[in-house]
Amino acid sequence: MEIGIDSFAMRLTDPSTGRLQSAIDRMESVLFEIELADQVGLDVFGMGEHHRENALDSAPAVILAAAAARTKSIKLTSAVAVLSAADPVRLFQEFSTLDLVSHGRAEIVVGRGSSVEAYPLFGFDLRDYDALFAEKVDLLLKIRAQPNIKWQGRFRPALNGEGIFPRPHQVTLPIWLGAGGTPESFVRAGTLGLPLMVAVIGGGFERFLPLVDLYRRAWLAEGHSPANQRIGVHALGFVGESDEAAKEAFFPGWFQMFTEAGKERGWPSPTRAQFDHMCGPNGAFLVGSPKTVAAKMLHVNRTFAGVSRFALQMSTAALETEAMKRSIELLGTAVAPLVRQQSRLNVQTGQHSP
Repeated sequence: MEIGIDSFAMRLTDPSTGRLQSAIDRMESVLFEIELADQVGLDVFGMGEHHRENALDSAPAVILAAAAARTKSIKLTSAVAVLSAADPVRLFQEFSTLDLVSHGRAEIVVGRGSSVEAYPLFGFDLRDYDALFAEKVDLLLKIRAQPNIKWQGRFRPALNGEGIFPRPHQVTLPIWLGAGGTPESFVRAGTLGLPLMVAVIGGGFERFLPLVDLYRRAWLAEGHSPANQRIGVHALGFVGESDEAAKEAFFPGWFQMFTEAGKERGWPSPTRAQFDHMCGPNGAFLVGSPKTVAAKMLHVNRTFAGVSRFALQMSTAALETEAMKRSIELLGTAVAPLVRQQSRLNVQTGQHSP
């Protein structure tokens, strides 16, 4: 089981001064986070994609390339690349280049995006939300398979055999499909035979089980090998010396982020009671002490009958520099060993494990 971190490179407003974090300071802290994650043995670091003032991740491949120069082993991936509003040719070139820079550590997680600001920015109509993605993921997979293709679609000029280079260091550049809750996305991932990254932002993990089952049924219906199936989980998470320490470090930024999101999307203001529930046994946050977070990961692993990757979204604690550093250290040196040890025991006792 792989364990890692996803980031949106968010900038938060310091409540004591009312000032937004410096872009340069925040970018440097993001690169430090990736470097530290590599040092403590985490498996993967993902960079999101947003096009707004409080996030610095509009060009994730650039950030990951800078991180590649500072790291040795950790995989570097998008989380997610908004493929519907991107050019699949350019996206493939960017991550193939990242794969060369990182000596074969690049991956792509593609999705339609829960934040939709990229669509008008790049001249796309939200009414084509799903059609754009269906066409572009088809093209991306064809490009991955070979450099010279003939292709024609609705949303991009035709390709007539032009070479698409560079090619990645890896024989096959890993491409995951990110899904946030629509059955069509889970079925699509299974039909295409792609690894699935489930974005769990709220509610509980159990509510995603029927959707994961849809993925597995679609996978088998297309005749893909069960041995190649991979399911990842992206969830809000943070690790502290104790449950209370983790919650206190994570809550202020979470409250700020979801208050702003609520204003944009018409959601009610978040509350501390909601936060505490989401951190509890039945909630979707992986927030707490190493034992608490490890136990919840193992619970989700059992619920989904096998999870290949956990990615914790920690960006909302960006202002808590020391707590963030300690969280990454604990995730790599305390949580990951507990989870991997139990996973090995499950294999030895015949229980299912990815």
